[in-house]
Amino acid sequence: MRYRANTLFNIWIKYKPRLPEWYYNERLVKVGDALVEIKEYKLALLQCYERYLQQFVSVNLDDVMDDVQRFKSAFFPNGVRDKNAALMFHALQARNVCIYQMVCSRDRNLQNQESLQTCLNALTSLRLTMQVALPQENLCWLIYNGTIHIYTICRHLMVMGQSAKVLEYLLWASICMESSIPLLSVHYLTWRATLYAAVSQCYFDCQAGIHGEIFARRGLIKIDELKQLEDISSSLEHTETEKIFREATLKMSVMIFKRAVYASRKKSNSFRRESKVNPRKAVNVSWPRTPTERLLVAMFDGAAAQFLAILEALTDRSRNLLPPHPPVPDEMQIRDVTSELFSAGLEILSGKNFCLKKQKQLVRNLDLHFFFFLN
Repeated sequence: MRYRANTLFNIWIKYKPRLPEWYYNERLVKVGDALVEIKEYKLALLQCYERYLQQFVSVNLDDVMDDVQRFKSAFFPNGVRDKNAALMFHALQARNVCIYQMVCSRDRNLQNQESLQTCLNALTSLRLTMQVALPQENLCWLIYNGTIHIYTICRHLMVMGQSAKVLEYLLWASICMESSIPLLSVHYLTWRATLYAAVSQCYFDCQAGIHGEIFARRGLIKIDELKQLEDISSSLEHTETEKIFREATLKMSVMIFKRAVYASRKKSNSFRRESKVNPRKAVNVSWPRTPTERLLVAMFDGAAAQFLAILEALTDRSRNLLPPHPPVPDEMQIRDVTSELFSAGLEILSGKNFCLKKQKQLVRNLDLHFFFFLN
């Protein structure tokens, strides 16, 4: 590693005086990109991105990342419309990616508090870079890339139990996608829905399921607004757009179901009065057999989507599927829902499920307002 670093250092020193400044800087960053592709993050960071950035800042780079005005005056003295601004933005983003990857290489599980803080600093720096670039429509590609970098880091931290600390960054990424006109197109809808789902999941991880459901419903409204615009004037094949909207809607519906399947049971008196289905007799009862299965039929078409919703509902970390004590009266309904989810999942896996045509007929007979919009 040291030999390669010295070799690269000598190359830069040798050729910098012989090349035009713009060409030298462009090559510097492109070599860094090539090193990132082969996962030589430290070499790319020290010998390419930071070498390029330190031409403009004499102090520690991290010292100018906490104030937007200082950041702009340091890296964009001629304004963000300058011809070199795009290269600068790219180098700033790439630097943070390298820093994050270097943390992962030495402390993947973030056991050291310093590693966690470094990741959070990288997220803050990415957000600052996007904040400055956001008003420039021609830099929408940088906003899009920034949301990908933020999502990648945040998902890692969420797995490590740090959802509360990354929620604000995922929210920022989602709002950025909505604030950039080019990124509002159908082409980017799948990614926008992924960000919405990540925000919703963050809320669930933080024991704030109601906010997770609200945000998912908000995402569903945004998707529907875009669909209405697309129906007026579509530039893509109808089948392609239908697939995109169906996938995005499914992501939001799953996050809504994750809480609604439990909340609706708690609040509905009719559910409490309804007699339970004996598991031994369930095999002789036609689908949907339980309130949970009827909600699945109302919200999702097809066994695959229904099974995904079941998995998400059962993997909610805020609920203990196997409590160490007998359920109290308030938990009885939750236990019933959990049991019905398992039963529905087993029925789907058995392959004895009802046909899609029958599902759609049942959907038309259900009160969707009661199931889907119950607050």
